Amino acid sequence: MTYNDDLVHHVKMTKLPARSKPPKAVANARANAREQIKLAARRLFALRGIDGVSVREIVEAAAQKNHGSLSYYFGTKEALVRELVADGAKLIDERRNAFLDALEAKGGPTSVRDVVEALVYPSIGLAGDNENEEDTYTRFIVHLGMSHRELFMDALEKRWNSGYLRALEHLRRLMPEMPATAKNQRFVFMGAYLGSVLAMREAALTDRTRPHPTWSSKNTLPHLVQTIVVMLEAPLEKSLFAEAARNSSARPRPPRAIVGSVGMIFD
Repeated sequence: MTYNDDLVHHVKMTKLPARSKPPKAVANARANAREQIKLAARRLFALRGIDGVSVREIVEAAAQKNHGSLSYYFGTKEALVRELVADGAKLIDERRNAFLDALEAKGGPTSVRDVVEALVYPSIGLAGDNENEEDTYTRFIVHLGMSHRELFMDALEKRWNSGYLRALEHLRRLMPEMPATAKNQRFVFMGAYLGSVLAMREAALTDRTRPHPTWSSKNTLPHLVQTIVVMLEAPLEKSLFAEAARNSSARPRPPRAIVGSVGMIFD
């Protein structure tokens, strides 16, 4: 089964972040300034990480004349980071749940591939069709998850991962028989692989200095889906997790934190 074009089109109908449209001109200007700061910050954080970017650089990149504008709108750089994390996590979770709802309405998902598509496609195209924006969210959270894990987890407040948790439950049902501990470990591998590959793709597609045929190919995402499916369905060597298989009555310890978004799992 190939990915459902209608579902992929549906999850691309929204973008990150949605701009508010207050009625007054002053409110419009303030909302626009706020979103420009967020866009500039997310771009810089994606390139250099949050420690490599100063408040002044963010304000200047957002073309704000008042150097106190970030403090005015967000209070602190950390508060801005938290809002950026939540923006993308909410959107991805909304898209992923919609994708799964559509599959379940048709009696699915019926294969590991169905579920993997529900993990991959809602995580791309977050900037929508606006050419003045760009996808930077995946690189931003991959940087943040590696360098400031606790901040990242705290910003999510153990929320906005319901779609990811639903996907894992379907995978547990659809994957080949193996100890639950082995499945949990494959989920950790899958999250790391998915995040890193999507971050590389995002970086290439926003680079206008040269062509990137591998990443712009229409086959790239379906091939990524296929490789994740192979990883999840690969036969387990009998020597691995042998003790866990013998002690199958023991309840396996789940990963410590499943934070959703593109699928980061911390253990």
